[in-house]
Amino acid sequence: MEYTILILLLPFLSFLALGLGGKWMSHRIAGTIGTAVLGVVVLLSYITAWLYFSAPRLADGTYETLVPYNITWLPFTSSLSIDMGILLDPISVMMLIVISTVSFMVHLYSFGYMKGERGFQRYYAFLSLFTMSMLGLVVATNIFQMYLFWELVGVSSYLLIGFYYTKPAAIAASKKAFIVTRFADLGFLIGILVYGYYAGTYTFHPAEMAILKGGAAMIPLALGLMFIGGAGKSAMFPLHIWLPDAMEGPTPVSALIHAATMVVAGVYLVARMFPLFIEYAPSVLHLVAYVGAFTAFYAASVACVQSDIKRVLAFSTISQIGFMMVALGVCTSMNPHEGGLGYMASMFHLFTHAMFKALLFLGAGSIIHAVHSNEMSAMGGLRKYMPITHITFLIACLAIAGIPPFSGFFSKDEILTACFQFSPAMGWIMTAIAAMTAFYMFRLYYGIFWSGSQPGIAMGQESANNESHSHTPHESPLTMTIPLMFLALVTVVAGFIPFGVFFFKQKTAYEIHLDWKVAGTSIAIAVISIAIATYMYASSHHPLANALARRFHGLWKAAYHRFYIDEVYQFITHRIIFGCISRPIAWWDRHVVDGFFNFLAWSANVTSEEIRGLQSGRIQQYTFVFLLGTLALILLLLL
Repeated sequence: MEYTILILLLPFLSFLALGLGGKWMSHRIAGTIGTAVLGVVVLLSYITAWLYFSAPRLADGTYETLVPYNITWLPFTSSLSIDMGILLDPISVMMLIVISTVSFMVHLYSFGYMKGERGFQRYYAFLSLFTMSMLGLVVATNIFQMYLFWELVGVSSYLLIGFYYTKPAAIAASKKAFIVTRFADLGFLIGILVYGYYAGTYTFHPAEMAILKGGAAMIPLALGLMFIGGAGKSAMFPLHIWLPDAMEGPTPVSALIHAATMVVAGVYLVARMFPLFIEYAPSVLHLVAYVGAFTAFYAASVACVQSDIKRVLAFSTISQIGFMMVALGVCTSMNPHEGGLGYMASMFHLFTHAMFKALLFLGAGSIIHAVHSNEMSAMGGLRKYMPITHITFLIACLAIAGIPPFSGFFSKDEILTACFQFSPAMGWIMTAIAAMTAFYMFRLYYGIFWSGSQPGIAMGQESANNESHSHTPHESPLTMTIPLMFLALVTVVAGFIPFGVFFFKQKTAYEIHLDWKVAGTSIAIAVISIAIATYMYASSHHPLANALARRFHGLWKAAYHRFYIDEVYQFITHRIIFGCISRPIAWWDRHVVDGFFNFLAWSANVTSEEIRGLQSGRIQQYTFVFLLGTLALILLLLL
């Protein structure tokens, strides 16, 4: 499988071609190059998956780990070096499918959505860079290689979020995302260095570790620091503040970065280091579960009251990433039958979520393309005007709500089963959050496609950009609807993959362990939640919703403003760090430190002015002074 190096090289070459020569290309040529290259990458990824999963398993029933390409990049000692290569195992091959598929759909979708945009070529260049970075991250053979591509993902996401660089909001959002994730990545880097020093390796496997004496006690610290990096990239509380603002980027970017790929990098990191967590830091793994559970609840609470459809989906993403983290954190073993059910449940939900959340974001882009607004108040009754978008969006809503037979039902209920296996309390908490998910998603669905004073957008209504639009909404072009239909098809069938032979010659790498008591309960709760959302939001008037908002106005307002977490950060940074720490330090630096050195400079200048006559260059003066000195010494000796 040496050809797998092309999966990284092709998007990199596309980035160079579009980035350096894009200004001499037309929009059609630039888009065709970027999309065609991703098409080849998709084909190579699917061939790799077919060959890998159709190969015979090992004696213990697992798949072989392959390293088809590897070079030593930085040799430090005979036993410690940094390699660059490609690692293929079930989760990395699965991620190749996820990233290449969603990226290809986004490239194709952007043909219609970004048509006529200034910087179209630059946009496709940045997409290629991001795709290459994410692919390099998931096939990394060691933690240091992962970190390099991790930072490239951060850079490319900064460029894509700030694509509309003339908009102050986009500039602020890109800087916010970059700065927040940089603080988290500092913890990641320190964790890597601690791990490399005490473990004697940068690989992911406990069997390859040569731990220093007493070093085993430092491995949990290293893994905890690495999780901080993952929490930043995956928008875990309290490092989540960058993700909602990142919606300022183009909507296809939101689908690619903030729904299906970049935000799951933290989940992938924990999954990749999972054997180390299990063996050396199970307490840190449980901390991951608690952080994930709180994040999922917090984000679901905020999503229930948002009016911007992209922000609803952003907080939904944060909540679903919390589900994946919880699934990993509740594991106590690698064996599914011995407390390790959550590991593969998390990976399965990562796969299914990537598809239906990308579908939701691309559907939102189709709606915004027709309505020219992100606000639900500018929508309503769009099902009559956008039938394809309506049906595909509904499929995604049913999937994320956990309604069978859609894929989200199988993956989410597998997570709930793992949670109940870990603790009944954790199981019921996550079941309640799943119910909240069904509620806010159908609140969103009805607000877009059903409710409204009249069908479609209110004629002449002001959009979020203060632009008046009086046209009739219409369905998006085929370049936008074909990706919607494809992702909807995947959302329908993906949940059945674990049940048997669909794509491979033998049973797949993942076997499902549904507990029908848990599944039945979650289905019932999801149906009740959907029914409540239907009663409250399906009509054009929302008396119950408005009454509840007035009755609990304080709670509603707090949730709408994200419980003021951003304001807390602003207060801490501006009032405390800048005002109480940085400003006094700056005053001390200007007036005391600079003043002291300015005084030294002034004293030296004045002294030099006073004594400059001693170095006049006149021989007579030097002779006169020499004689006076000599006479003074003689008199001193005589006396």
